[in-house]
Amino acid sequence: MTDTRAIALIAAAAIVTALIRFLPFLLLGGRRKTPEYITYLGKVLPCAIMGMLVVYCLRGIHLLTRPHGLPEFIAVAATAVLHLWKRNTLLSIAGGTVCYMVLIQFIFK
Repeated sequence: MTDTRAIALIAAAAIVTALIRFLPFLLLGGRRKTPEYITYLGKVLPCAIMGMLVVYCLRGIHLLTRPHGLPEFIAVAATAVLHLWKRNTLLSIAGGTVCYMVLIQFIFK
């Protein structure tokens, strides 16, 4: 890939990203009230996406073969406990990820 082509691709990606970010403000404007369905989607979609991610992450577990899904279930429990304790999403995700990586790298080899 030439330098010119790389710069053009980066510029196109930047323009599209900026357009996607600014489009809701351009369409809805700052003066009008946000439509109810947009507010509703803003409330329910994060939970729906997290549920889909949990299913996606746990879909490959084989309960009948060693380690029977224990690292995954322990990491999910650690994530839930961290979130209930600190109510910090970033800490919960990071803590669960670190827990899972430690389990699969050192304990459940």
